[in-house]
Amino acid sequence: MFTKDNKWLLLIILSLIWGSSFILIKRGLVGLTPFQVGSLRILFTAVFLLLIGFKSLAKIPHHQWKYIAMTAFFGTFLPVFLFAYAQTQINSSVSAILNSLTPMNTLLIGISAFGLTFKRGQIIGIFIGLFGSVLLVYNGAINHPDQNYYYAIFIIIASVCYATNVNLINKYLSDLSPMSISVGNFAIMTIPAILVLSFSGFSETVHLAKTQNSMIYISILGIVGTGIANLIFFRLIQISSPVFATSVTYLIPIVAFSWGLLDNEMLTPIQFLGAFIILVGVYMASRK
Repeated sequence: MFTKDNKWLLLIILSLIWGSSFILIKRGLVGLTPFQVGSLRILFTAVFLLLIGFKSLAKIPHHQWKYIAMTAFFGTFLPVFLFAYAQTQINSSVSAILNSLTPMNTLLIGISAFGLTFKRGQIIGIFIGLFGSVLLVYNGAINHPDQNYYYAIFIIIASVCYATNVNLINKYLSDLSPMSISVGNFAIMTIPAILVLSFSGFSETVHLAKTQNSMIYISILGIVGTGIANLIFFRLIQISSPVFATSVTYLIPIVAFSWGLLDNEMLTPIQFLGAFIILVGVYMASRK
C-alpha cells in the first residue's frame, strides 16, 4: 500500500503517534500499576490486531515463528513494562529523549551481531550521544531530587530492546507483511500478558473510577500507539532501512515535550543541552 516515496509521510505519522505515547503512559499510571499498564497495553493491542488480521497468521512459515517470538519479546513485551516502571519516577519528556538512543543502539547491535558496516563518524556520533545522555540524566538527578533518575536505565534498556527488534525484523522477517508480524507478535504475548495481569491485583481495583479512567488511556495507547503504530513501523522498515525507521526517535521527543509542557513538565537549560547533544549524536550515528 505504501511505497518508498511515502517513507517520510509514515515517519511523521509515526512520530505523532509514538510521541503521544509517553503522556498516555503517564495518565495510565494514575490508576494502574506498571505491570497493569504493560499487560493491558498488550491485551488491548492483541484484541484489536486479532480482530482485523487473524487470517494473516496462516501466512507465517513454521520456521519463522521463532523470530516472531523473539521480536515479540524485544520489540514489545519487555519494553512496555520498562517504560511504565521508568515513568513512575521520571518525566515523560525525559523518557522520550532517552528513547532517541534507539538508532545508535540499532547501529551498535547491527555492527556487533548482524554484520553491518560502519564509518568513523558514526562511532563518534555514538560517543556524543552517550555524553548527552549522561548530561541529561545527571543534571536531572541534581535538579529534581524528588525523582529517582536511576530509573532512566530502564529506558536505555528498552531502547536496546527496540534496536535488537529492528535488526531481527530486517534480517529474518523482511519478507513477511507488517500485519503478519504484528498479529504474530501479539498472539504470542496474549497468554503471558493475561498471567501478568492476573497476578497484579487488577481484579481488586478494576471497579474503581480512577482505574477505569486510566484504562481508557491505555486502550488508546494499545490500539493506536502500539497496534496501528507497529503496522506503520514494520512497513517503514521494509520500504526504507532499519536506521531510517528508527530515526523516528528524532521527532518523538518534540511531540512528547509538547505534551509535557501542557502537563506542566519542564526541563532545565542543561537538560535541553543534553537533549540537543543526544540528537546530534544520533544524527551522526545514523549517517551513511
